[in-house]
Amino acid sequence: MSTCDIDPALVEKIKQFRFAKYSSGNAAFVLQIDRKQLQIVEDEVYDNISIEDLVEELPENSPRFIILSYELQHTDGRKNFPLVFIYWSPSTAKTEISMLYASAKTFLQDTIDIHRGIDIREPETLTAEYLDSQLKHV
Repeated sequence: MSTCDIDPALVEKIKQFRFAKYSSGNAAFVLQIDRKQLQIVEDEVYDNISIEDLVEELPENSPRFIILSYELQHTDGRKNFPLVFIYWSPSTAKTEISMLYASAKTFLQDTIDIHRGIDIREPETLTAEYLDSQLKHV
């Protein structure tokens, strides 16, 4: 049971994003909660965006769910694009909004079947270096 619903059409759109083939750069599918309808909805989709630019685009005081196709460079020259679920929950967000997002997080991850997740509370934490350190060992 979840506090929020998600439209099956949006789940299908996320699935298409998930299986898209990227040859370079990061892509991000950002979701938010429509608090009036208690529905998880699309906020924005970014293609070929740097992590720094993504952080700039995210709200300073409101949580978001981010599905990130991250360009991971390996030391041997290979690159791949792991999919990671980022729960963006700035420490400046109102408690009741953060609680609503937190209550929907597991439901969303289960629904879209992306379980490699990272929680981010401070914007300066979300960097390419941090993502590299979290993803290189998987």
